[in-house]
Amino acid sequence: MFSAAGVWPLLAFLADGAAGAARDELAGAVGLPAGEAAGAARELSRGMARVRGVCSALGLWTGRTLELREEWAAGLPVGAHGVLSGDPAADQRELDAWAARRTGGLIERMPVPVRHDTELVLAGALAVRTDWLQRFLDLPLLPETGPWADRALLGLHRTSSLLDRVGVADTPDGHVTELKVLGDTAVDVHLLLGEEHMTAGQVLGAGVGVLARSRPVLSGFQLPYGEPGPGLRVVRRRTARREPPTLSVTTPAFGLRAHHDLLTLHRLFGLTAARDASEGHFPGISGVPPAVGSAQQSTMAEFGATGFRAAAVTAPGATATGVPVLRWTTTRIEAVLDRPFGFLAVHRHSRLVLAAGWVTHPRPYPDDSALFSEEF
Repeated sequence: MFSAAGVWPLLAFLADGAAGAARDELAGAVGLPAGEAAGAARELSRGMARVRGVCSALGLWTGRTLELREEWAAGLPVGAHGVLSGDPAADQRELDAWAARRTGGLIERMPVPVRHDTELVLAGALAVRTDWLQRFLDLPLLPETGPWADRALLGLHRTSSLLDRVGVADTPDGHVTELKVLGDTAVDVHLLLGEEHMTAGQVLGAGVGVLARSRPVLSGFQLPYGEPGPGLRVVRRRTARREPPTLSVTTPAFGLRAHHDLLTLHRLFGLTAARDASEGHFPGISGVPPAVGSAQQSTMAEFGATGFRAAAVTAPGATATGVPVLRWTTTRIEAVLDRPFGFLAVHRHSRLVLAAGWVTHPRPYPDDSALFSEEF
């Protein structure tokens, strides 16, 4: 799992205070001129603060002798600036407590360690909580093929008459099935299942393309009978009475945690020049401009029967009776995610992606031994 929304504002603030090659690289990573980056970061932070179910915060801690430029510090949120005591153990406890408090306990530690030579820590926290408008029912999921074959997984199942919750996107890399699970806070989770040969990046990229409306999508109402997309089966069935078309969804529950060292992809994040400790790269931040000694993100996500939880903390540090007469017919769409798939946590109105991830290890069914002993 990764949260670009948790990284982007920090890079934007760094770009605003950078100079030389570091400023150019950060501006390229942010996608804006460096002079506009901090203003855009403040606008994004204000926008996320207005989204129900999303809590975001920014914190800055500096050494006692490091003086910030007033112009740069004035752009930070009120109360965001703290001072490092010089005692690494005490400072680490304070930063860990901040991370836990700002994520509602979802992430308990700051991802970067505080050392004796730490002069500046700029951190962002993002927590997402939403409950489903329609909950799922728990049931065993027993994949017959693929990487999860012969495993008993904690499955989630529900049916709906809203066929537009599913669609198939056509991409140059293959078809991708998109399932929208709507939350009660205008934060939804889009589950993405690609063709078996597709990579995680291709599937998630297709999902972002759908949000950007750059990829054509065939909605559930338009899907032909048969198997029109990965994990999908559209059938006509006979019924004893008039029934609306239905969408049946089965997916595994999942919970995952990840930790990313952003400096391993320093070019992507515009941090190549900023790593060089032989000179300062952020004169707009301080008269003694530091270099970036570490940049890391800790993330978590949980998808269950009643809702979704996700969090990310990012910090650059400077060094889930009778036989009837079948007179009618109706359509049933069956969607089953029983092999690795992706997800996007999305703000419904702005289509901002708050978190993205790839599920390879879903949760096991809690009593799989009893389940198999009953079968055999």
